[in-house]
Amino acid sequence: MDEARFDDTGSGVAPATEGWFVVNVRDAEWKTHDVFGSGCVFESDDNRFPQLGINISVLEPGKANCLYHSESLQEAFLVLSGQCLLLVNEEERLLGPWDFFHCPAGVEHVFVGAGDGPCVVLMLGARSEHEKLLYPVSDLAARYGASAEAETPEPRVAYAAFERPLPGRPTYWDQLPWA
Repeated sequence: MDEARFDDTGSGVAPATEGWFVVNVRDAEWKTHDVFGSGCVFESDDNRFPQLGINISVLEPGKANCLYHSESLQEAFLVLSGQCLLLVNEEERLLGPWDFFHCPAGVEHVFVGAGDGPCVVLMLGARSEHEKLLYPVSDLAARYGASAEAETPEPRVAYAAFERPLPGRPTYWDQLPWA
């Protein structure tokens, strides 16, 4: 397999073709969402990794990375810097640098930024065409704006009230470890 070709998207570079590649986090494409923070996904809409999802999410204090949910495949998370709350099976845990969360299939979860500055989390998850999601209603997650309005297995339904993330780097870029 050949090396992938990259295109500049205006907020970093993203793979335009399939293939192997090396890219630095500060050079990769970033997307920002007013509600769910910022992230670097290392792939493009046209070139998604078929077996493994990986991203770096940056959470502002009080903001969740997504809606509270469970998946039918395992995930793994490593806090690289800052602090965040892990909401897991209706419990709240404070995490800091180098805390690792193994998330087996079926475990409900979401992260919420905590502390005085941004929190950086490495997020990895298995992928399959048979993956199933569930967005339950959660009183705990609702306190952080991270609960679905009604239980649904459909991401489009769960996120219907939210805009899509836009290309762009977070305003606190200079505070991040790779800046």
